[in-house]
Amino acid sequence: MLESRDEWIKKRAYAIWEEEGYPSGRDTVHWEQASSERIALEKKAGKKEKVDTKPKTDSKPKVKGQAAAVMAAAVAGATAKAATKRASKKTGDAKI
Repeated sequence: MLESRDEWIKKRAYAIWEEEGYPSGRDTVHWEQASSERIALEKKAGKKEKVDTKPKTDSKPKVKGQAAAVMAAAVAGATAKAATKRASKKTGDAKI
C-alpha cells in the first residue's frame, strides 16, 4: 500500500460519506468504519504474506486459470498447423 494509512482512511471515509448520500454529522462514524476496513485489509495482507513465505515443496510451477487456457490454445494451434501441413502434402501428391 503506497499511500499512508491516514490518507487511505481519509479517502475511504469520504467514499462512504458519498455512498450514504452526503449526510451531515456522521464523519466520526465514517472514519471509524474506514479505519476498521483498513485494519481488516492489513490483517488479511499479513496472513497472505505468512502463507506466501512458507517454503515450497514442489519445484515445478503450476499453471492456473487464464494462463492455462492460453497455453492449451497455443498447443492446440500448433498441433492444428502441423496437421494442416501434413494433410496438404498428402493431397498435393494425390492430385498429380
